[in-house]
Amino acid sequence: MTDLPIRRINFRLDETIPFQWLPSHPKFGLMCNAISIIAVAFEKFIVASTRQAIPRITDPEAAEEAESFLRQEAQHANNHRRHVAVLVAKYPGLQEVVDEAIASYDHLLRTRPLEWQLAYTADLEATFTPLFKIMLDHEDVLFRPGDERVASLFLWHFCEEVEHRSSALVVFDAVVRNRWYRARVTRATFRHVMTVYRNILRGFDRHVPEADRRAEYRNISPDGVRREEIVTRLPVPAGWRHRLGIAPPSPFAPAGNAEMAVLAYRLLRSQVPHHRPADEPLPTFAADWFAAYDRGLDLSTYYSATAR
Repeated sequence: MTDLPIRRINFRLDETIPFQWLPSHPKFGLMCNAISIIAVAFEKFIVASTRQAIPRITDPEAAEEAESFLRQEAQHANNHRRHVAVLVAKYPGLQEVVDEAIASYDHLLRTRPLEWQLAYTADLEATFTPLFKIMLDHEDVLFRPGDERVASLFLWHFCEEVEHRSSALVVFDAVVRNRWYRARVTRATFRHVMTVYRNILRGFDRHVPEADRRAEYRNISPDGVRREEIVTRLPVPAGWRHRLGIAPPSPFAPAGNAEMAVLAYRLLRSQVPHHRPADEPLPTFAADWFAAYDRGLDLSTYYSATAR
């Protein structure tokens, strides 16, 4: 079981937050803004399904893990809700995008059994450690140059996701006790989450001026994110990339091809029935972040706090 402290950090999110908080890598900035919206919807889904699951958990340690997992996720949702509120205040049309994402997850709560909901969460949470590792391994490029307040929000969230990497699987195992069921839900899980993600990106194009976005996904297809990542890494002239409708750099531009190949392998591996998230390699940065928090630093502005 994992010891999951509840860290309440007052992130300084106000009307001065820019929509494009990372102009040096605008597609990563858009990706994180989309993650904020997904976090509000998905973490509401997690809290609802985990609360329903807890009375069915007979193992006291697993029940304790579920409670701590729920509380951490509730903190994530609260802070991302504040970030999203700032964006919606500037671009009111984004409320439609937020409502659609929440409605999509609410539909799963109404129409899918609890076992399916827990498998969905375990499937998605299993991808977070390899995915956030590659982001945090390049935090000097993907976070440091951006608006420090927004960067600090995501650094906190991604480090805590790595910290509770096994929690969703603990809850799933305690209730469902069938890892093969989780594997059967994988395809539907990622079809759903990628549809939500794609619709959010399209919503950004509709409701936020290009000058404020500094990038777009107007022609993104259901497989467009993966396709873009592959095409931008092919050794072909820029003119061919332009004809294919791909505008580099991709969100993961700082990562090399070998790193991306490892990421693809670990994402696939995360979905096999007997995968153990606890065995995943961790980002070095996460240990630094936890150490800084334990020293009592104000991590609402991580880089300023650790530079003192």
